[in-house]
Amino acid sequence: MKKAMIVTLFGEYNYGNRLQNYAVSEFLKHYNIDSDTIKNIALLNENDKYFLRLIKYYLKSLFSSKQSETDKVRNKNFKIFDSNIKIDYQNFNFFKINKYKRYDYYIVGSDQIWNCNFGCLRDFDLLTFTDSKNKISFSASFGVDKLPNEYKEKTAKYLKQFKAISVREETGKKIVEDLTGRKDVVVLVDPTMLLTNEEWDKVSKKPDNFPKKKYILNYFLGKLSDDRIKEINKVAKENDCEIINILDKNSPYYVCGPSEFIYLEKHAFLICTDSFHSSVFAILYNRPFIVFNREDNNISMNSRIDTLLKKFKLQDRYYNGKIDKKLLTCDYTESYKVLEKERQKAKDFLDKAISS
Repeated sequence: MKKAMIVTLFGEYNYGNRLQNYAVSEFLKHYNIDSDTIKNIALLNENDKYFLRLIKYYLKSLFSSKQSETDKVRNKNFKIFDSNIKIDYQNFNFFKINKYKRYDYYIVGSDQIWNCNFGCLRDFDLLTFTDSKNKISFSASFGVDKLPNEYKEKTAKYLKQFKAISVREETGKKIVEDLTGRKDVVVLVDPTMLLTNEEWDKVSKKPDNFPKKKYILNYFLGKLSDDRIKEINKVAKENDCEIINILDKNSPYYVCGPSEFIYLEKHAFLICTDSFHSSVFAILYNRPFIVFNREDNNISMNSRIDTLLKKFKLQDRYYNGKIDKKLLTCDYTESYKVLEKERQKAKDFLDKAISS
């Protein structure tokens, strides 16, 4: 098999991050390419303040005596899911750069790996440590509409060296085109959408405390107002449903890892969310879902979901102050037609990218 190195954000306890990482590694297997994911904190500038903040965070998470039993179980479930991804934990040494020359392909993505607000766009994120001709961006994201001037020169220099570039948003495409003059930049869907239901089922796992009755899955990264809670509770009562708040630390479902998250998405009566990846899995598993705009005005995230719903012709899935009965059913026939085209688009991109 050929060998690829994946550089991505590594949010160890973030569902979307781990799921997209797994999706990229699995998609590469379709091409007989094995992969290692390298933690994004490797090979950073050791004097970088963001780097030092990351070190402090990881040390605290590893050695904190205040970690609750619930957190320990949740972290364990994430680690179990990570066993499905080949992760290289041995690259925390800044000086062993030569070992990276063993790879056939160097792949950046997906996620906001080029978001300068996250401390990214360093040498590691731009693959400056290798002179390989097979540097590929796979559905990467800048997470911003415009790149600050201080990042432009360096970013332009190294993006010009990439054999193939695909990004996740049109704004990312424009940034790359403006910086490099390239006309071959492709916009792809999030990698989680490239795997079939059957492929996701392989890593799905039924939670230990799975409910015996129907349930509404709440997955909210932002705050939820009393009015919205009241409306969801009303629907739950009318349909004899339990409510699962998966990100509520007081919920027994908070311990769920990515595998359990997939299972909960697949079997939900209704999914209420402000999350991009929760919306993605609702579409993949043909589940009714309702998207609530972030009440904390997170424009970047709202824009991402706007793009998703518009592309798949599901703008009617937005919450408008009331949950109508029609939202408790779904017909994604047209969405799946779009999805097949997007999957083919991704295959065409990678076919070309890995060709000699």
